[in-house]
Amino acid sequence: MVKTPDFIKNFEARHPEFYGFLQDIAFSLAIVAAISLALYLYAGTWPPMVSVNGISMYPNMENGDLVFIQGLNRGDIQTYENSMLTGYKMYNNYGDVIVYVPYGDTSREYVIHRAMRWVEEGQPMWSGGPPAPHSGYITLGDNNHGIYDQMAPSICYGEPVKKEWILGIARFKLPYLGYLRMLIPR
Repeated sequence: MVKTPDFIKNFEARHPEFYGFLQDIAFSLAIVAAISLALYLYAGTWPPMVSVNGISMYPNMENGDLVFIQGLNRGDIQTYENSMLTGYKMYNNYGDVIVYVPYGDTSREYVIHRAMRWVEEGQPMWSGGPPAPHSGYITLGDNNHGIYDQMAPSICYGEPVKKEWILGIARFKLPYLGYLRMLIPR
């Protein structure tokens, strides 16, 4: 057993209520650290969860959902195009939903949209669309009426999503808890 140093015993004897409060704080911080470590080990990325802020993925994801993600080192992204052949579905539709930072600019809001297809540099980004300036994913919100992110000036105009811009793949969600996550700045 570890012997408690005298200065701690003296502090505890003089300030028992404050000492108890400090013990509670230390225990709470240890629990938060353990949960954070477990989430990181599961996700393989940080942050391990993000909030849905908007309706672009409605009805499959709603404003205020808390979405747990896994990094790309935990699995490959299944695109809508490939998943139609295999039957793989996530969030009631073919393909994976990814979380990415447009243009890799960390000052921008995360985007949570479906990976529709992979394009190589020079391939058209969509039927009759412009050639891709580099390889990456063409993405689309489930509620965006066929307007790809690469068509939208406010999202990721003219550029496929590079792998290095992707935080992770959405794996499961908890309704309403995202509102709490939105209170914590990133």
